[in-house]
Amino acid sequence: MADAKSLVIHPASTTHSQLTEEELADQGISPATIRLSIGIENSEDIIADLDQAFAG
Repeated sequence: MADAKSLVIHPASTTHSQLTEEELADQGISPATIRLSIGIENSEDIIADLDQAFAG
């Protein structure tokens, strides 16, 4: 089920956790890859949330 909220996830340990390191690399996913899926929130709110997260 889809959601309208923004989401930040770590694919290697969530959506793609069943893949080997080689399979992850074949799909362009490194251990440091973070997926950002933007929802319908106000863009200024999303940017402020990201600024806060990266600052801390």
